[in-house]
Amino acid sequence: MHAEIRQVNGLTMMGKANSNHWVVMDGPKIYKGSEAATRPMEMILIALGGCLGMDIVSLLGKKKASLDNIKIEIDAEEAKDHPRVFTRIDVKCLFKGKKLNEDDIRWALNKAYEKYCPVGAMLSEVADINYSYEIVES
Repeated sequence: MHAEIRQVNGLTMMGKANSNHWVVMDGPKIYKGSEAATRPMEMILIALGGCLGMDIVSLLGKKKASLDNIKIEIDAEEAKDHPRVFTRIDVKCLFKGKKLNEDDIRWALNKAYEKYCPVGAMLSEVADINYSYEIVES
């Protein structure tokens, strides 16, 4: 995999990787940023949620689950000192569908976490990651 990052202005950066889709990043005004885009550490949490979500949806598809949608909420704590890595990450998955099987949900969440999501695997090296879920009947 290859990534390219270009400075746009000040702390505003644009980056792309193999998929060739540009994303914009920026920092807070206190550090001369423009606050015009998502911050890099926020993108890491978004990447975690996207990675887990894609894996879970794919796995539940194999079980033919009637999943209408999934919403993933993530809260993280950062170290007090630099580098301010995440030290704790709480992930809550909200599943909405008709007659979803709780065993299938747990199976998909565990498989995504333990085997398939590389973002979660990397983050688990530096942070305690806690998962929870809720099923909402549609």
